[in-house]
Amino acid sequence: MQKFIKIHSSDNVAVALEPLTAHSELILPSGTLLLTEDIPQGHKFALCNLPEGAPVIKYGAQIGTATKEIPTGSWVHTHNIHTNLDQLLTYTYDRQATPLPSSADRTFQGYRRANGKVGIRNGIWIIPTVGCVNNVASAIERQAQSLISGSVEEILAFSHPYGCSQMGDDQEHTRKILADLINHPNAGAVLVLGLGCENSNIDVLKSYIGNYDENRVRFLVAQDCENEIEEALNIIQELVDYASQFHREPISCRELVIGMKCGGSDGLSGITANPVVGAFSDMLISKGGTTILTEVPEMFGAETLLMNRCETEELFNQTVCLINNFKNYFKEHGQTIYENPSPGNKKGGISTLEDKSLGCTQKSGHAPVRGVLAYGEPVSRRGLNLLSAPGNDLVASTALAASGAHIVLFTTGRGTPFASPVPTMKISSNSALYQKKSNWIDFNCGAMVEDSSLEELAAQLFDYVIRIASGEKVKSEAAGFHDMAIFKQGVTL
Repeated sequence: MQKFIKIHSSDNVAVALEPLTAHSELILPSGTLLLTEDIPQGHKFALCNLPEGAPVIKYGAQIGTATKEIPTGSWVHTHNIHTNLDQLLTYTYDRQATPLPSSADRTFQGYRRANGKVGIRNGIWIIPTVGCVNNVASAIERQAQSLISGSVEEILAFSHPYGCSQMGDDQEHTRKILADLINHPNAGAVLVLGLGCENSNIDVLKSYIGNYDENRVRFLVAQDCENEIEEALNIIQELVDYASQFHREPISCRELVIGMKCGGSDGLSGITANPVVGAFSDMLISKGGTTILTEVPEMFGAETLLMNRCETEELFNQTVCLINNFKNYFKEHGQTIYENPSPGNKKGGISTLEDKSLGCTQKSGHAPVRGVLAYGEPVSRRGLNLLSAPGNDLVASTALAASGAHIVLFTTGRGTPFASPVPTMKISSNSALYQKKSNWIDFNCGAMVEDSSLEELAAQLFDYVIRIASGEKVKSEAAGFHDMAIFKQGVTL
């Protein structure tokens, strides 16, 4: 097993793939290197003497600056390097968008909807318009389980605290996300549950939903009912009857939309799990499919790599706005743009936001950027898309689902049990996590530093995604978890 990795030929640090002890001798192409201190797994050590002020290079890019002299073989981390990120930047388009060669199609067993869209689940979704009816929605979900029959797989309620006492963008975000979920093809049918006096009431929400099938989407205003739970159960029975007409059939991978997200990252995330997801993304796109990359604040420091892969200058300009709008959001709230990585990230070996971002963007693979989406905007172009959303796991994963992702691939070095409105596959960056939290983790990329190649793991991941799209449940689904969270920025009345 390889003990460490130098990711790029120009790097002046290497990453420990296992815990390394002080005074160990490591064999390098240029000779031997003596470690001066213990190096935890996923953490960096200096390959040469780095004077104070020297650039620290990883992934072939600068991840920070040495704040003091770092001798060869020393641990490189937050105690001796600092970010170079600061304010808004001026960018120049240096187009490096190279189309991927096409590859043979694959099929999965999915559901073709009446409007031509494709889903990978056939559920009945209960969508509250306002947090005031969350408990009612949950009660309906519990009592409706006995109604599941035929090809209907699940009845789920998606609670959230919004829909009233909101203004401006917050109110728009809530309405857009709720409408997106109502229109999501993983839902065979939907009950929209309103209170009756909220800002985002059903009549208002209908204009965001657009044209809809009255057999598929039903509405219930709780204040207008004598017994809203009883009426809701009667409606759900009718929705089950409607959704039962849909059955799985072979569907081309061209129809698959996969969201990509990372959280609880460690020093191996950018070496194992994220590159494997990137290779998966390239494979799916080569077959005509679609992937979506989000968490904009975790593009800071690596954004030019994505900008230069934009197919057109218009997309480049949209990506510049994507980045700078988020930086301005931070500044408007009096926050620094580099208030990242998290404590868990640092413990896992990530030292600066550039370090985190360069690892994070590995999930995008090598495909050209073909779309840039606003928060709540449905995906419309096949290929790689960038989505405006924050780094928060629940908010970003919900945003991916709302933009049309059938599945979210979630890479992690530390683990998390959460879910999102669509199947959320947990992919570990290290084998220790996979072995410890087998009830959370669906796929292990830690094998990449043991006995498997990136190409082998990407092929295995692709096969697994096909199985999930065809009905196999991920661990969070099997546990009964389903979450959603909406991006909040402003005033609550």
